[in-house]
Amino acid sequence: MANVVVVGSQWGDEGKGKIVDWLSERADVVVRFQGGHNAGHTLVVDGTTFKLSLLPSGVVRPGKLAVIGNGVVLDPHALIAEIDKLQDQGLTVTPKQLRIAENATLILSLHRELDLLREGSAAPGARIGTTGRGIGPAYEDKVGRRAIRVTDLADLSTLPQKIDRALVHHNAIRRGLGEPEVETQTIYDELAAIAERLLPYMDCVWALLGDKRRAGARILFEGAQGALLDIDHGTYPFVTSSNTVAGQAAAGSGLGPDAVGYVLGIVKAYTTRVGEGPFPTEQDNEIGQFLGERGREFGTVTGRKRRCGWFDAVLVRQTVKVSGIEGVALTKLDVLDGLSEIKVCVGYDLDGAKLDRLPASQAAQARIGAYYVTLEGWKESTAGARSWADLPAQAVKYVRYIEELIQAPVALLSTSPERDDTILVRDPFQD
Repeated sequence: MANVVVVGSQWGDEGKGKIVDWLSERADVVVRFQGGHNAGHTLVVDGTTFKLSLLPSGVVRPGKLAVIGNGVVLDPHALIAEIDKLQDQGLTVTPKQLRIAENATLILSLHRELDLLREGSAAPGARIGTTGRGIGPAYEDKVGRRAIRVTDLADLSTLPQKIDRALVHHNAIRRGLGEPEVETQTIYDELAAIAERLLPYMDCVWALLGDKRRAGARILFEGAQGALLDIDHGTYPFVTSSNTVAGQAAAGSGLGPDAVGYVLGIVKAYTTRVGEGPFPTEQDNEIGQFLGERGREFGTVTGRKRRCGWFDAVLVRQTVKVSGIEGVALTKLDVLDGLSEIKVCVGYDLDGAKLDRLPASQAAQARIGAYYVTLEGWKESTAGARSWADLPAQAVKYVRYIEELIQAPVALLSTSPERDDTILVRDPFQD
């Protein structure tokens, strides 16, 4: 029996929420280990749609323990709002179901403001495409050793001194941007107002997970965003502010590397991206419009329209290696139904030279061109298929070709947003 890490293998939005929810039936514990509420998961359960940003996808299943690890930056007000929204939909999230790492960093209002101020003052070509949720500035404070953490809410008498330390940095930036300074009392009041609701969920997560592991519990680690948005291995600087690759599951939860078992990469049958940055296979044409409309490619959190393009096997092969992916869950195959031909990127051109990887240089990434192989499409529907026998022959050929190119087998195949419309090839927990 293996613990399982689920990571996005493109630029996010690959359909991780459904896959994690589907896998959570086999898990005892679901752990979110990085990111913030800039990531969104849409789950469709018995016809009801749940949209989650911070809560691990396991919260929609009864009897599962959901954990927010220390690698997450947590907006306490956003979390409580999300819990309250689920309550309105008939799902109660109690401290028995949800535990939050005491050493997780908090996102404050000044982080959100700084995020928006920076993006708004940047030249068009220098904008990152941030969601403006304060994720980056919160991670900066964490690394700068001036963050306010969940455990700090347990002793409000110590907060003013810690807030003062953070404001030395933030108010200097605000002065430079021509913005008014933030008062200590303002931040204190916003944290004191939420402390009573947040603290019942606080726990020593590394110890809790260690106990669960020794007791034989199956642990599912849930990543946010995608590997190509990793702060080190993504398309820097057009990335998120955390490590999104599978190795972060250990550091972001407090369990050692030996706790990470099977690594499952989530891969969309085509490619999408939100925000700025390079996108070698982007189709700013009728094909891109078709994929966007058929795939309902709008962000769960922001509603932003996603850029769409053909499947990029070069990038996915790269993320397979960087994350140690052993198998992939291929999603949204049904979006390609009806196309007479389908293209797959098999290599890059950079100034006349052929490449089999994406270079780290921002300037080089901007000049990349794609080499394609064209495959025959299929007219039959794959939507709702639950076995290989239900798939058209050309769809099976497409899947097998992708496996060959990315050098990883398909472990699961998702054919609709519904939980049960999933073809299981290999159960990751049985590795």
